[in-house]
Amino acid sequence: MASVTSTDVARAAGVSRTTVSYVLNDTPGASVSEATREHVRATAARLGYAPSAAARTLRRGRSDLVVCVLPDWPTGPVVDSLLDHLTDVLAGRGLFVLVHHHRDSRALTELWRAVTPRAVVGLAPFPAADVRAMHQAGIAVVGAVEPADAGAFDRSQHDLAVLQVDHLAGRGHRSVAFATTSDERLRRFGEARYAGVRDACAARELPEPGQAVVRTDEPATTAVRVWHDRGVTAVAAYNDEVGLAVLAGAREAGLSVPGDLAVIGVDDAPAARVAAPPLTTVAQPVTPQSEHLAASVLAELDGHRPPERPDDPAYVVVRAST
Repeated sequence: MASVTSTDVARAAGVSRTTVSYVLNDTPGASVSEATREHVRATAARLGYAPSAAARTLRRGRSDLVVCVLPDWPTGPVVDSLLDHLTDVLAGRGLFVLVHHHRDSRALTELWRAVTPRAVVGLAPFPAADVRAMHQAGIAVVGAVEPADAGAFDRSQHDLAVLQVDHLAGRGHRSVAFATTSDERLRRFGEARYAGVRDACAARELPEPGQAVVRTDEPATTAVRVWHDRGVTAVAAYNDEVGLAVLAGAREAGLSVPGDLAVIGVDDAPAARVAAPPLTTVAQPVTPQSEHLAASVLAELDGHRPPERPDDPAYVVVRAST
């Protein structure tokens, strides 16, 4: 069945195509009576007319899209909540969020050239060359830029691990290990967080922390036994999924948590609350982060100064595992 066009709407409403265009596009300054506007809209709705996004983009030279670029890593509760909030806020401005998993610069370049977005938002630093090209195309860019801004991005990951060690040391633990993820896509995050564990241990004059790669689809029994044999009494896990694997490994190894081994994760995932025992974790302030991101996008689109980043740090949610 052929789609309904603006010509069909004009014919059924008994008005010109120009009038239909003025009404359906809310053209500023168009001299069309309110009665005619209501009649055209009602006719379009009755016929099931849907405006062409491609045609609208051609007229405006810009689409209604905001591309949100995720690095090639799996999303979790923090990113999911952030994207939900961003989508809701931008929908209020008639904008739609398109999520793109970024694997290389060429793929991103092909995407923004194809859809001509109003803005591109990055949850990880952009290469400087990509940012220059998008700016030259008139596309607003929100996010860190390599190499200058990448350090701040890595420091935020580093500081999550510092919180973990500070909590464990505060509970009297003197030998800490780091359980990192086996997902190669998360290598950069894992390295930044391990650096945070090392720095926090050094600051507290604790022994150099060991590191073990832990899969999330099986108990980390081997790693747990090695740690126990080496006198490790606490583990800072890359995230809650890794932390849950460590808890499962401790059960298989016959160790008690937190008696023999304390465990702390990151993200405050729902599963952490119902683990056995419930997993202590570091929660990230999703709402302030998502509000800041949405406000930054709107500020860029409106030509305003971007808002200051909120001072709402991550915090430890204490549960039975520590």
